[in-house]
Amino acid sequence: MKPTMNTAVLLAALLGAGYSAAAEQIPVREFFRNPERTNFQISPDGKTLSFTQPVERRLNLYVQPLGGEAKQVTAVADRDIRQYFWKGDDYLLFLKDNGGDENFHLFAVDRDGKTTRDLTPFDKVRVELIDDLKDHPSDVIIGLNKRNPEIFDAYRLNIRTGELKLVAKNPGKITGWVTDHAGRIRVATSSDGVNTSLLYRKSEAAPFRTVLTTSYKETLQPYTFTFDNKYLYAGSNLKRDKIELVVFDPATGKELKHLYRRPDVDLDGVSYSRKRKVLTTADYTDWKGERAYLDSETEALYKTLEARLPGYEVAIAASNRNEDVFIVATYNDRTRGSRYLYEAGTDTLTKLGDVTPWLPEASMAPMKAISYRSRDGLTIHAYLTLPLGKEAKQLPVIVNPHGGPWHRDEWRFNPEVQWLANRGYAVLQPNFRGSTGYGKRFWMASFKEWGGKMQDDVSDGVKYLVDQGIADPKKVCIYGGSYGGYATLAGVAFTPDLYACAVDYVGVSNLFTFIKTIPPYWKPFIEQMYDMVGHPERDRALLEARSPVFHVDRIKAPLMVLQGAKDPRVNIDESNQIVNALKARGVEVQYIVKDNEGHGFANEENRFDAYEAMQAFFARYLD
Repeated sequence: MKPTMNTAVLLAALLGAGYSAAAEQIPVREFFRNPERTNFQISPDGKTLSFTQPVERRLNLYVQPLGGEAKQVTAVADRDIRQYFWKGDDYLLFLKDNGGDENFHLFAVDRDGKTTRDLTPFDKVRVELIDDLKDHPSDVIIGLNKRNPEIFDAYRLNIRTGELKLVAKNPGKITGWVTDHAGRIRVATSSDGVNTSLLYRKSEAAPFRTVLTTSYKETLQPYTFTFDNKYLYAGSNLKRDKIELVVFDPATGKELKHLYRRPDVDLDGVSYSRKRKVLTTADYTDWKGERAYLDSETEALYKTLEARLPGYEVAIAASNRNEDVFIVATYNDRTRGSRYLYEAGTDTLTKLGDVTPWLPEASMAPMKAISYRSRDGLTIHAYLTLPLGKEAKQLPVIVNPHGGPWHRDEWRFNPEVQWLANRGYAVLQPNFRGSTGYGKRFWMASFKEWGGKMQDDVSDGVKYLVDQGIADPKKVCIYGGSYGGYATLAGVAFTPDLYACAVDYVGVSNLFTFIKTIPPYWKPFIEQMYDMVGHPERDRALLEARSPVFHVDRIKAPLMVLQGAKDPRVNIDESNQIVNALKARGVEVQYIVKDNEGHGFANEENRFDAYEAMQAFFARYLD
């Protein structure tokens, strides 16, 4: 882990040359507009660009021959297209749900935009991509839960004819399928809720057999087969704290070789060259995303790009089949950055555009990594963003716990953080215990600690800022989404004197009803949830003590609640319960519900409504 700044150095950096001038207040909608052009891809033959661009407020697909004119190929009016990929040189496939219900369908559009087809037109069925089969001209392998909403069978789909063929039937406990480089399903993972197994077969004609069973608390994550299709490259923390890169023999269930490890953080994943059949990078996150090079050619490519694009993080977002034409992304904590086309054969770098050119980088605030000690002695890593042009003393603060909760915040451009800093607020993003990437022990320290030690970590972050003189203790608000929404409600219920106001965005209020209404495809993990959060019968007293809805009598901070009516993860009843309980006590709550949204507001106009309401709410209590 790279050392985080002590307070004196941090304040000097934030108030030093280049960041002393106060930023002009930027209209809230500028932070939450859809990007001008984004999500660039390149066709396998390297001759055609694709990207998304707003059309009547919705991100739609465009294609553009290199050196030619861009053409719109989709006309989706209800949801943004955010996930798509090329299938051969003639088709693009994209995912879209219905109003945030997360039952994604797979659509195909030809590169001329003449025909758009729903390839999985099944009601209340979710598609998951297993393998896009880059080397096959027409087929992909997908998972569908149409036979049983709790589990996914594997199908081979011909995107030209629409033919769907079952290739692996889920016997009931399979939670994931893994293909080899020939597109054959040869590995599966299964769970009984508390134990995870790896299943293997030598060929598709052979039956699966279980080769390894571990507790869910241990990780063996297959990344890809080795290039001879014999072994697996995998992320593993078996018998150790951190996930590292190993070669794993699926025939024997043994680790054969350790390829890369970090003493401080988990491995995030690996990248590889399909053409050259080598691993290229091992990716991890300490205070920001990093890569370790496993291949000299890839390292040389990145060094070339970084020399041409100084001052920014550089990432290769896509490439053609021949791996000599690349989409390159640049970014940092103060900008979504730009996108470029790099043609290695001629060493030509062409700018394709800025993602959000209306947000001046110089007006954005640096996001700095800090750390503090929890009351029981853990090191809590966090990010602190201070408003430009203001002395870091007695500032109004927004505490912004992340969702998941088994997730983490990262150093990157965050429009919410920049919007709040632009309003003059400091923003604290704590990676409380349970946040991923810091090893098994730190993750397990969160078990059955919703509203307990996890919440203490958030509260201790507030105390740290107050003790350092950065925060005005009378002007601290808390805002979060999903688990962060739960932490918001827990914050005002269990530490009622800590916060001046709170905004709960699709957050859990009642742990009993939350567990009862999880999506059907989470059901295979219900025993794991009982172990990590609490059992509704065995841990009844704990769940009641940790559910904010049962403690509304303690809430005195003004509260705003935002909810999508179609949320499949945090049912709308979670928000209804807390709002109704407070109203029954005569407490007014500002409640915003969007009928065409799910777990968060995806449509631009709904984002505008939400953030404009939040802006007025925070100003009332912090300005």
